[in-house]
Amino acid sequence: MANEKEIKIAYIYYSLQFFVKQDKELLLKHFEVYDFNFKSIFDIPSLIKTIRKSDITYSWFAGGHAFLAVLFSKMFRKKSIVIAGGGDVASEPEIDYGFMRPYKRSRYFAKFALKYADVVLAVSEFTKKEVLKYSKPKYLDVVYNGIDTDYYKPNFKKEDMVITVGRISEDYITRKGYENFIRCAQKLQNLQFVIIGKITDDSISKLKKIAPRNVIFTGYVSDEELLEYYQKAKIYCQLSYYESFGMGLTEAMACECIPVVTNRAALPEVIGNTGLKVPYDDTDATMEAIEKSINKDADFARKRVVSKFELDIRREKLIDIIRNTI
Repeated sequence: MANEKEIKIAYIYYSLQFFVKQDKELLLKHFEVYDFNFKSIFDIPSLIKTIRKSDITYSWFAGGHAFLAVLFSKMFRKKSIVIAGGGDVASEPEIDYGFMRPYKRSRYFAKFALKYADVVLAVSEFTKKEVLKYSKPKYLDVVYNGIDTDYYKPNFKKEDMVITVGRISEDYITRKGYENFIRCAQKLQNLQFVIIGKITDDSISKLKKIAPRNVIFTGYVSDEELLEYYQKAKIYCQLSYYESFGMGLTEAMACECIPVVTNRAALPEVIGNTGLKVPYDDTDATMEAIEKSINKDADFARKRVVSKFELDIRREKLIDIIRNTI
């Protein structure tokens, strides 16, 4: 077993999403990390060079970049870790989502990465089950995404506000259940409904056509502004068709928002008994859940995040796994 500072990690990803960046920052405090943003096949020579000087590769999502990382790791006798994050092990043709759809070439890259990586880490028990539909990894475990509960904590007095977080784009409207969220706002006009997230295409016009006056579209907000919304809102809705974990959901729970989620994918696992679960796209059930939750105490939602999803828990598990894989 090598000392931490002696271990060199090739940190490989396609898109630097928040949780990808968070893991990188965690590992930088303990190991020597070579950051590698893989964008195209033209990056392969640089990728090989980076892997050859590393002890282990760490790839977020089992995409084409992870396929190459695992392949070259085997060639150069390095160890490899792949994070199964959700879409890479999903097959949801009804919403045109997931690497594992039968007609997607990405499924072959993902299956190879999952099968031949030394370690596969899923972000939820649900995602672990998804992995096992398509592969039998050498070593498979669950390490939940981590939430910094010192940052995400209650502060402001709660308002009669219901929020959801996610970018607004054509592919997200159905997957995130935005239309159901807005239909609830139409019937509960005594409450403020807020959709928080960057607007990336003109699909916003479709939502604005059905949105009553009590719906706000914030567009992009800073981290500080997002935190303030979490702290003010009484309810957080995650009305998605598919979620492998739910970072916005758990951040909101840490700020004592009551969760109202669909009974699909990893969402019931994440909230436990701290909120209410409804069928996907069922407006009457969702509206009823919001009405039941609006005046409930939510400190138990935060307690669940602190006990199961605290950032330090993920940090310690990742460090231990990396040490024992080398």
